[in-house]
Amino acid sequence: MAEKLTHKRVLKIAIPIVLSNATVPILGAVDTGVVGQLGLAAPIGAVGIGAVIITGIYWIFGFLRMGTTGLTAQAIGADDKGETAALLTRSLLIGTVTGFAVILLQVPLFMLAFKLAPASVEVENLAQSYLQIRIYSAPAAIALFGISGWLIAQERTKAILILQVWMNGLNIVLDMLFVLKLGWGVDGVAFATFLAEWTGLALGLWLARFGFIGGLWRHWVQVFNRARLLRMAVVNGDIMLRSVLLQAAFMSFLFLGAKFGDVTLAANQVLLQLMFITGYALDGFAFAAQALAGQALGAKDRTVFRRSAYLSSFWGVISVLVMSGAFWLIGGWLIEVMTTAPDVRLEAHRYLPWMILAPITGVACWMLDGIFIGATRTADMRNMMLISVVIYVISVWLLMEPYQNHGLWACLNLFFIARGVTLGWKYPALEASVEKP
Repeated sequence: MAEKLTHKRVLKIAIPIVLSNATVPILGAVDTGVVGQLGLAAPIGAVGIGAVIITGIYWIFGFLRMGTTGLTAQAIGADDKGETAALLTRSLLIGTVTGFAVILLQVPLFMLAFKLAPASVEVENLAQSYLQIRIYSAPAAIALFGISGWLIAQERTKAILILQVWMNGLNIVLDMLFVLKLGWGVDGVAFATFLAEWTGLALGLWLARFGFIGGLWRHWVQVFNRARLLRMAVVNGDIMLRSVLLQAAFMSFLFLGAKFGDVTLAANQVLLQLMFITGYALDGFAFAAQALAGQALGAKDRTVFRRSAYLSSFWGVISVLVMSGAFWLIGGWLIEVMTTAPDVRLEAHRYLPWMILAPITGVACWMLDGIFIGATRTADMRNMMLISVVIYVISVWLLMEPYQNHGLWACLNLFFIARGVTLGWKYPALEASVEKP
């Protein structure tokens, strides 16, 4: 490896990601907060369900970011400049084409989503309006996964910070303008995100401009190399199946919570936004693991691979303890800030301890995800996710009816634990497969 692997290097990669990712759930909190000022549960639930549906659709294609990160990091570790450039071009082509396909398929996608969502008619109607606006930024949103993955593998995480601050900062400003000033309600939240995603794509291309220098990016024989395309397809296919299973679990959590009424649905949405703040912060260290583990595997260095897993996980655990402690202290205050509806506030306070526990039960799966993505050991990720979802379904069947929403939150925590345990079981074989220098 060109640079020594130290705590400083891990933090240099992770901290910009932590800062940039922290703006994502802050945006979600603002989305929830601006409609929360209306003092009604239905708009909060509609933005929650709409955002979960569209994010779930997009994150099915999150394989593009994860696969691009792992493959690019390994190409960098192997000092293969041609493949490094070709991966940027491939990811952009895949993202753009996939985005337009999502637009064309929006009717059946939304019909399927709402069949799974037993919310009230008012919430469904508002969420449908939200989705019909958001869907038209799909090509930009999905192509950005590829750009982000490529930049992460390059350890250019300051560029990711710039990109996210621009997109989410603009989104927040437009939220305030469209919802609080112009009174557009749920539609205003959707328009704000639509504009932020398209401008974000333009900025992302500029931030990755060094990848277009020298002409290797348009070496079409390399870009469309059959063996390379097949490997990328296999990796991305495994990750996509894993992402479908993961999003199914998260979406089912929100939809199942809707069975307990609009107030509980809104409370769960508020708490999920708080939980995602910790999750996105953890992603910073998981992304560091992706880049460093991938580069170590590409360089065939088992010692560095093991050290990358240890150092990134060490800081991941530290971040979880800090964030969970912070939410224990100020979580109640944040709930009061995010919604003015008294019944939603009361309900969210009831389930706050589950949200505080979730990052602790989830830290192992987040960090192991990063390591396995960097190593492109995607078949293991797919299979262990399937086992974890089965455990989650069984726990829902056993716990939700007798314990209601408390049981549902317990199931989510059990799902995190199952993911960590199953991937941990596979880790020794992964490390042993990395060739010694």
